[in-house]
Amino acid sequence: MKVISTVAGLQEELKEFHSAHKSVALVPTMGYLHEGHISLIDAARRDNEIVVLSDFVNPTQFGPNEDYESYPRDLERDREIAEKAGVDYLFAPSVEEMYGTDGGIQFAAGPATSILCGASRPGHFNGVLQIVTKLFHIVQPTNAYFGQKDAQQLALIEMLARDYFFPVTICSVPIVREEDGLAKSSRNVFLTSEERKEAPFIQQALLLAKQDFLQHQDKKQAIETAKEYIHANTSGRIDYIEVWSYPDLQEVQANTEKLIVAAAVYFSEVRLIDNILFSTEEI
Repeated sequence: MKVISTVAGLQEELKEFHSAHKSVALVPTMGYLHEGHISLIDAARRDNEIVVLSDFVNPTQFGPNEDYESYPRDLERDREIAEKAGVDYLFAPSVEEMYGTDGGIQFAAGPATSILCGASRPGHFNGVLQIVTKLFHIVQPTNAYFGQKDAQQLALIEMLARDYFFPVTICSVPIVREEDGLAKSSRNVFLTSEERKEAPFIQQALLLAKQDFLQHQDKKQAIETAKEYIHANTSGRIDYIEVWSYPDLQEVQANTEKLIVAAAVYFSEVRLIDNILFSTEEI
């Protein structure tokens, strides 16, 4: 595995693979790699001849009340994990390398950022789409890999690639779960023992909402079913439970084919998110 810190250096390395029409995968990360990232790398390794992993804490997706400076970083640890997982190129640029010039061009992620997690993080997804656009242009990947757990981010990136004709396939990697269904997260360690027992009920609530919607085609009723289940089985405080079309994240219509039901629930020390994607064809 090679570690590269410059745009020109990475593009030079990838030139021969593009010329030979080899499949190149991009796995974008902000480093501090964990099991979720490994699942992305595994999928990329399985489907492609070359795997590029970016390791960059992107400053433009941090809001004024989010501490960019304290975000965990450990490049040497990431290097060891990435190499063991089979990454070919670890791209770890500096902020100056990625944002050395500023022409004043702004990204506006649009109305889909006013819901779900975007409601409490204004500007966050503008920065996400900005850095993903840069990475797409630099790497020119055949396939790019993102986790379904960050479903709103995934949806926006799918729309970006579709609407702006990026020649890349966006690959969604399913949520990695514990045996009891809880979505794996580094935040889970902050749950008390009782909260840890309750947390899997979030997924159960989403499954009930999906079932209810497929049976009755009533978004409000499906959401209420999930809320009642969480209130009855957990001590958590609901931030949101919502049902939207996917990936456009718009109101569900009669002709909507794919949907997402998503939730965010606060426990005493942590906010957990989860979601389920499903199709109306499952009726």
